[in-house]
Amino acid sequence: MRRTSAQFRIAGVAAATVAAVTLGTFAATSGSAAPRTTTADSPGLAAGPIGFGAATTGGAGGDTVTVSDASAFEDAVQSDGPLIVQVNGTIDLDDMTKVASDKTVVGVGTSGRITGSGLNVSEVDNVIIQNLTLTGSDDDAINVQYSTNVWIDHNDVSDTYDGGIDIKRASDNVTVSWNRAHDQDKNMLLGHSDDNGGEDIGKLHVTYDHNWFDGTVQRNPRVRFGNPVHVLNNYYSDVSSYGVASTEDAGVRVEGNYFENVEDPFHLGEDKSGPGSLVAVDNYFVDSGEGETGGSVADIPYSYTVDDPQQVKSIVTSGAGVGKI
Repeated sequence: MRRTSAQFRIAGVAAATVAAVTLGTFAATSGSAAPRTTTADSPGLAAGPIGFGAATTGGAGGDTVTVSDASAFEDAVQSDGPLIVQVNGTIDLDDMTKVASDKTVVGVGTSGRITGSGLNVSEVDNVIIQNLTLTGSDDDAINVQYSTNVWIDHNDVSDTYDGGIDIKRASDNVTVSWNRAHDQDKNMLLGHSDDNGGEDIGKLHVTYDHNWFDGTVQRNPRVRFGNPVHVLNNYYSDVSSYGVASTEDAGVRVEGNYFENVEDPFHLGEDKSGPGSLVAVDNYFVDSGEGETGGSVADIPYSYTVDDPQQVKSIVTSGAGVGKI
């Protein structure tokens, strides 16, 4: 991949322009700082997601419990009905632990920590995972499959055996926002197999916004079949293999991101997976390659605001990760 000869380069219109785009019926917006508004029934939680996961409410309307050991944690997250589960301290899991529908799993301050294994959001609806440090999993940090209306927000993800945040098997309407991923190879996979189009075509609609890919290696994200997938206002720093890969007829809109020291910001196809489509709009590049685009991507079906891409580095580094809501 050829690197740009200039230190700073902007694709599209001038990065100083903040573009407001309205392409659908949703009213979600993204401002110039991390969302910090609290809700009446969930003090301390961000007001809500933008994008495809905007309808997610998690455990809102249910009771709030605080847990500090694995047994209490598993009982709470697998219970019936809406519930807000506050994690205070380190939860050491033996296996991937299923999270039931209508749950908010949220760390207290900066103390909420999941290690040993990860969280399995499988065959459920309406789940929020927020403000947790997820590290040292023997599998994925978070696995989402056959699930809808999921919001993964303000977490710190690192050092997992397999994927950081993997979304697959006909999952739909998901937002992944304001997370910091570091010390991670296979970071965020969307669509697990080239052979799964029968389940995945027409699904896998995900918004990735304001995440910090901090020295991760690959899959930021790697996308199969989902169209459109929206990669909005993320900060990529020192990504060693590639940023975004659009494969297997996926359609990815890469918009308003800041790429720094990323030789391969985005491309079509990956390994044995055939190419998808990718449209790049108003991204900002510092000592980075140009990226590869091609094909057409379906319109984004919600309203949103694009932060000035030149400001994305400062916005995301100050707002992403735990303790920032």
